[in-house]
This record gives sequence, C-alpha cells and structure tokens, in this order.
Amino acid sequence: MKVGVLRFPGTNCEFDTQYAFEKLGHSVDIIWHEDTVIPANLDLIVVPGGFSYGDYLRSGSIARFAPVMKAVSQYANEGGKVLGICNGFQILTEAGLLPGALKRNADLHFISKYQYLKVENSDNAFLNMYKNGDILYIPIAHADGNYYIDDEGLAELEKNGQILLKYANVDGEIESINGSIASIAGICNKNKNVFGLMPHPERAIELLLGSDDGINMLQGFAS
Repeated sequence: MKVGVLRFPGTNCEFDTQYAFEKLGHSVDIIWHEDTVIPANLDLIVVPGGFSYGDYLRSGSIARFAPVMKAVSQYANEGGKVLGICNGFQILTEAGLLPGALKRNADLHFISKYQYLKVENSDNAFLNMYKNGDILYIPIAHADGNYYIDDEGLAELEKNGQILLKYANVDGEIESINGSIASIAGICNKNKNVFGLMPHPERAIELLLGSDDGINMLQGFAS
C-alpha cells in the first residue's frame, strides 16, 4: 500500500504516522502543504495530528486553505481514501470533507491520556478488521475534540452508519470525555472513503507503549 502523509507548518505527528505505516510494511511519502499535486497511485492520504499553522485562528481553519487541500479534495471526491487524525479530523471538517465541527473541550482543558473506545460501525475500510462492539485502547491528545453536529445531521450519521467510534469505559459503557455529542470519537462520510477521529491510532502500535490496538485500524486500509 502506498500512503501519502500531509505536512503543514506546526504538524507534529507526520513522522509518527510514517513510522506506523512503514512498520506495517507500507511505503510512505510526506507531502508538503504547498504542493498542488499529490503523488500518483496513492492508496491512502493521511492528514495527521499536530497544530497546523499553530491553530492560531481555529483548529484546522487555515490548513483548509493550503494549496495541497484542493488536490486532496479532488482525490476524495473521486473516491480516494482519506484519514484525518486529531488535527487532521479538524481540517477535514473545515474543508467540508466530513460533516460537523470540532469545538473546544467542554471543560476547556487539554486532554492527554489513553482512552477506551467502542467500535460502533466496522463496515468500512478503516475498521473492517474489528467488529461492532469491540473495545479499543487508544491515546487521545486534544483541546478541541468536542464534536458537534445538529440534530438533523446526527440523525443522518446514525442512519447511514457513519458513526465509527464512541468514547467508552473498559466495559463498553459510553462515556462523556470532552463534551462530544453522542460521545462521538470518529466518523466517516456517507461514501465511506473519508474518515476522521480524534484518537491517535499511530501511537498505539507498540505493546511496550501501552497498546497495539492501532495496528488493525491502520492495516484495515490494506485488507
């Protein structure tokens, strides 16, 4: 599998993401934010975590206008797979590639810890190596992870199976972590080729570091 990982000024997870995919046997190209053309024959584009452009206005709002995002939008609209992690999720909502928005955490604090997640829908390229109801243990690290969408939009997500992950405890009971509506931690678009989540699967590929639940998440794109 050939993976492209975007890099904006302020991005800080591009090399973690590169390491994760290369560990799984895939080739990775780092794509600069000023590029207007993405490499040919990509199987997946990843918009990684970090603080693109310092998050000086609103998380992801400046990166949304970066030259590379026009090519990413075209790639996604033609059916190409795109994964946004943390700040990448924020960028994809700002770019209109995913519905909803990410707001400041309800308690206004930055959250950084391992967190249990419940798989809500595994009928997609991202989570196909898991099954509905599985409990994952994945790090989170964000200040603006409070997912919001209006009631009509939430109903659409539920109807179309677009809610992928929810915050939970070890027993699978849904928990409110940051104020996200319906405790949503990750979603996809209606066509199920654009994915976004606040947790960091690229940080959960080594048992030595606490969990390797991220392996099957990332490897799902190649299965």
